[in-house]
Amino acid sequence: MSEQTAHRKVALVTGANKGIGRGAAEQLAALGMTVLIGARDARRGEEAAVAVRAAGGDAIAVTLDVTDPAVVREAARQIEERFSHLDVLINNAGITGSGPVAPQDAHDQVPSSVDLDMVRAVFETNVLGVIAVTNAMLPLLRRSPAPRIVNVSSHGASLTMTSGGPDSPFAALLPSAAYLPSKTAVTALTVQYAKELHKDGILVNAAAPGFVDTDSNDHTGVLTVAQGAAVLVRLATLGADGPTGGFFDEQGSVPW
Repeated sequence: MSEQTAHRKVALVTGANKGIGRGAAEQLAALGMTVLIGARDARRGEEAAVAVRAAGGDAIAVTLDVTDPAVVREAARQIEERFSHLDVLINNAGITGSGPVAPQDAHDQVPSSVDLDMVRAVFETNVLGVIAVTNAMLPLLRRSPAPRIVNVSSHGASLTMTSGGPDSPFAALLPSAAYLPSKTAVTALTVQYAKELHKDGILVNAAAPGFVDTDSNDHTGVLTVAQGAAVLVRLATLGADGPTGGFFDEQGSVPW
């Protein structure tokens, strides 16, 4: 392994073949990192990696289904074999459970009538997937001089912001028993990982990208992918004195 390879920063972004994950991958590559494009679909992952390379970045596709432990372990093995370490992990992969739909139209998420199988599927990807990937990548992150973990959450995960009744910023959103609670769990999980890993110098934070124009909301979002990805990249590149166990958007702290 060359000296350049050994010291080059390596970032893994899950669900990075499109949307906010793709935007974060592009920005990290522009900063000079080698970016690993995690994607369930190998073809789509490779297409995204080719596009990042065409723009001058260093990107490699990694097949990664966060719900399949064997696939997660194999991804970690490949990263160890090729790079021996990992500097940044962005847990971005997630599903709504409702398909591509605007949040105010997700009628199948209403708690009193929700399909429990759908709730299980959402939590399997959005919460258990974060645990599976993080735990598999921790040995590699511990070999980095400045390891960072970013878990992608949502403003809708904030209990403070969603519990204000008709005066809540999210009063127009339908109640959700799947997607939004899964993201609330992600922020809670972030705190617990931060507590455990602080002694190892690993900073772990949750990010709220905002209402970004993506497939998941049927392109009703008002922010560009680049704008939404900015907070992920900022948290992925924090200095040694940066925060850990926090919940942030581009304006600062998001209330729990």
